[in-house]
Amino acid sequence: MLKRVGNRELFGKTEIFIKEASFPVPFQPGLEFNSPVHGNWNIVHTGMLVPEARQIYVCADNCMRGVVLTAAEMNAADRFSFVIVEEKDLLGGNLEDVTIEGVTDILNRLDEKPKAVLLFTVCLHHFLGSDLDRIYGELEERFPEIFFMRCFMDPVMQKTGPTPDQKLRRAMYDAVPERKADPECVTVLGSDFVLDESADICRILKKNGIRLREAPACKTWEDYQSLGEGSLILNCYPAGKFGVQQQAERLGRPFLYLPGSFDYEEIETQEKYLLELLDQQSGDKNGLDIETEIRKCEEALFHAHQIIGDTPVAVDYLFHPRPLGLAKLLLTHGFQVQSVFLDSISPEEKEVFFWLKENYPELMLISTVRPEMRVRPRQHSGKLLAIGQKAAWFTGSRNFVNMVQGGGLWGFDGIRRTAQLMLEAFNEEKAPEDLIVRKGWGCESCI
Repeated sequence: MLKRVGNRELFGKTEIFIKEASFPVPFQPGLEFNSPVHGNWNIVHTGMLVPEARQIYVCADNCMRGVVLTAAEMNAADRFSFVIVEEKDLLGGNLEDVTIEGVTDILNRLDEKPKAVLLFTVCLHHFLGSDLDRIYGELEERFPEIFFMRCFMDPVMQKTGPTPDQKLRRAMYDAVPERKADPECVTVLGSDFVLDESADICRILKKNGIRLREAPACKTWEDYQSLGEGSLILNCYPAGKFGVQQQAERLGRPFLYLPGSFDYEEIETQEKYLLELLDQQSGDKNGLDIETEIRKCEEALFHAHQIIGDTPVAVDYLFHPRPLGLAKLLLTHGFQVQSVFLDSISPEEKEVFFWLKENYPELMLISTVRPEMRVRPRQHSGKLLAIGQKAAWFTGSRNFVNMVQGGGLWGFDGIRRTAQLMLEAFNEEKAPEDLIVRKGWGCESCI
């Protein structure tokens, strides 16, 4: 006899008051709906950050469609190749040979060899127990001038360990060589976007005469390899922490995880840690005036609230990895945050989750992947300010902040920039049906 798995009370629910929500998964898992919001980056977008490199995927043609379209839509098809795996390749038990010979054929056909190849093996390689060491070893022997990065497109493994995205962000930096540490240089790895020039980290480093190297800013292979010169390695994006910390250990560099935050106290603590490590590298360093920074944040939030007033606000997790932290900041400054679109709660937001549960119990959490969301009415009576693409899509709002994954926001400046972006979105309508279907926010798009 079949029995339903999970909480019956949550089955079919797409929204729930935070007072009723459980941590870390507030909704019943199961069949998922994929909305036409495509601003988030996938492994193809992220892999293209490696300059003078080529991505090669080895997969069946049905799974190949998405990655091929991503490369084409971002006008990067000239840096993308694939090897199609057919049924006979599986039955014959020679997937290693198919992979090796297919990649070899691709590279031999190129007029100019890439500096690196991001070779993506897939679920089939796992299922058949393929000898990945043999595959990469043979290719490295045939093409010693090319650096092969061990990448994976294996979403079936996503709930049992590091995701393909996390593993990619580790593999990408295998090519960064061990160079002499420059005490006047800091490297940031793991993010898809460069930090805003006004971000706190950038201002602190500039104030102390320290150069900043960032992976997304690299234009050449030599730029990319120079990432190894940083005497300190930072990571600001949660998905990058898994791999960047391992790379820092390989390079013999101190590592500091500084995730974006909307909490004054946490930001102050993060900047204190940064200064302490900088002091260790090259003597006393000067930080920002925290009191002035907080005062400017309060002024920016007050000004934004004076204009936005009691307009309903919806926040989503795609805008920033800390959606609940943003909701708390806005609620405690008078904004009428009614809903947060998310499907799970990060361990980093556990404390703020329970704080909101106690202090704002009527805050609505709304799923973005429950299958019922496919037919949920996408409209809202009156004006609504949406912070993020998914919030815009599901509410039908044309007043929305068009940014993903935190963009280049960081620190006290990130709070002020968020207030500014909210004002811009409040005053200027945008067309979600045009903008949010474009893959990879910030990338070139042929759509």
